[in-house]
Amino acid sequence: MADQTLTLTLDTGDVVIRLRPDLAPGHVARITELASEGFYDGVVFHRVISGFMAQGGDPTGTGTGGSDLGNLPAEFTRQRGFVRGTVGAARTSDPNSANSQFYIMFAPAPHLDGQYTIWGQVTEGMEFIDNIKRGSGGSGMVSNPDKIVSMKVAADVG
Repeated sequence: MADQTLTLTLDTGDVVIRLRPDLAPGHVARITELASEGFYDGVVFHRVISGFMAQGGDPTGTGTGGSDLGNLPAEFTRQRGFVRGTVGAARTSDPNSANSQFYIMFAPAPHLDGQYTIWGQVTEGMEFIDNIKRGSGGSGMVSNPDKIVSMKVAADVG
């Protein structure tokens, strides 16, 4: 059976993300629904912290927004850890507050294991994620942030 993937297009190139419905079926369904609707097209990476992660998926670009759909219940797993290229669901301190925001890890972050939902893994184009403009200060908020050109559902062969 073919793996389902997303293609995240940045100004610098395409990033392929293997979806993990085996770990987070609800989150994968939400992300693919939003991507199919064009929700992520033009949305910025508003929070980017060197050596940690790049966060996007908020249409307001402030880190406080989401889609009009309701929040998702947590789908935490200890079967898979947060390693370089892992894509996770961003949330508030409420474990059941994930909506549309996500982040992509620059480096392993074992302190997130079992605390956040993993819904994907970058399989190609991580060099383009590495080049996303970084934020400043402790918050990692980015002035004049890089944008997602488009995010589309695709399928891998194999």
